[in-house]
Amino acid sequence: MLQFGENFLWLLVLIGVMIMIHELGHFWAARFFDVKVEAFSFGFGPRLFGFRRGETDYRVSLILFGGYVKMAGEQATDENIDDPRSFLGKPRWQRLIIAFAGPFMNLLLAIGLVAGLYMVEYQRVSDEDLKAVIGHVMPDSPAAKAGIQDNDLIVRLNGQNNPTWEDVGLAEVTGAYKPMYLTIQRGGKRFDTVVTPTMGERSGVGMAGWDERGEIELATVEPTMPAYKAGLRKGDVLVAVNGMPIHSQIKFQEITKNSGGKPIEIEYERVGKHYTVSVTPEYSHLDTPARYMIGVGPQQKLHLITTRLALPEAVVQSVRHNFKGATLMVQFLKGMLERRISSKNLSGPIGIGVMAGEAAREGASSFLTLMSMVSLQLAIFNLLPIPILDGGVILMLLVEMLMQRDLSLKVKEKVFQVGFVCIMVIVAFVIYNDISKILIAG
Repeated sequence: MLQFGENFLWLLVLIGVMIMIHELGHFWAARFFDVKVEAFSFGFGPRLFGFRRGETDYRVSLILFGGYVKMAGEQATDENIDDPRSFLGKPRWQRLIIAFAGPFMNLLLAIGLVAGLYMVEYQRVSDEDLKAVIGHVMPDSPAAKAGIQDNDLIVRLNGQNNPTWEDVGLAEVTGAYKPMYLTIQRGGKRFDTVVTPTMGERSGVGMAGWDERGEIELATVEPTMPAYKAGLRKGDVLVAVNGMPIHSQIKFQEITKNSGGKPIEIEYERVGKHYTVSVTPEYSHLDTPARYMIGVGPQQKLHLITTRLALPEAVVQSVRHNFKGATLMVQFLKGMLERRISSKNLSGPIGIGVMAGEAAREGASSFLTLMSMVSLQLAIFNLLPIPILDGGVILMLLVEMLMQRDLSLKVKEKVFQVGFVCIMVIVAFVIYNDISKILIAG
């Protein structure tokens, strides 16, 4: 219960900053074009408290998940529609800028946060870790059926030469049932093949049945499980299992799952020293379906080069980082529409609250990184052409500019009603997703 309270508090901090920045964009743009702003509200519903300065009521409202700027004459039915300082009394190009200013401020927040973090600490992955070398191929997987083997190197992906593992992973997770055209290098020879990922039943994204080659470290070790009791800890680097060198997290999980409950011998490295322990897997329902586990979360150990960036370079790298993030989000949305990615991957306020709490407990850097990511996603979401969102307003203004006349009041009312229903359906769906994940985890 205490953790739930912490998550809720950090969620309020997270969305509070983003909402304020978003609405400040609308507010400043409206004031710049001399639009009368009647209210600046953090939250929706009944007014709890606030203050009035000039003609604007700055308030905090009951429902804290959101916020708005109320401008005079924002709707065609408003009584002050004829006021020259009303929103609808302004030229369409000015209204378009006012609508775009909110998402733009969220984009600036995302870039600014990442740039600030890069000025404190900037990490990049070594060139060796970027190579798309296959660590392990699962039996009967799409990769195995395409003739790919452990230690193969992907030198061409869908026409792109020398792809990184990040390129391969993006094409895989967003490309369920979509062929990946590959050129593989093995032992000095090259051949072409095609891998068509399937959709993972649990993950809801494309899966080819491979993973990258590299050093494997333990990202998590469950205190109540056999691995912890045997002495393994977070950060330990796996060297070998049952005398077999380990370079793949999938391979390690396969050995554990197929152990039948018999002890496995794990050689690992900690602070430059080698140790060997015997761990007996136990049959656990922590995962679905239930399987033999030792209670660890293995991950690829990256060799990072750490430095600090000056402001200009930090901004440049931040723009690149956010551009990649925006591209990934667009790919995910496209994949959902094409049914290549399951919509169960969407998270709502409950899921974001859990992430906010976990990030806050990890430290300021993790929390600010999460804030930048969510701010970027909020900017993109608000630009979707859904009525009542900024993107819907922008779309209607562009249509009116092309037509050189206003849409009828009846059409606008119908459009906004449809938009409201769409938003309510999305909100209900993501909350259902959040609750389902909690119930499954429990």
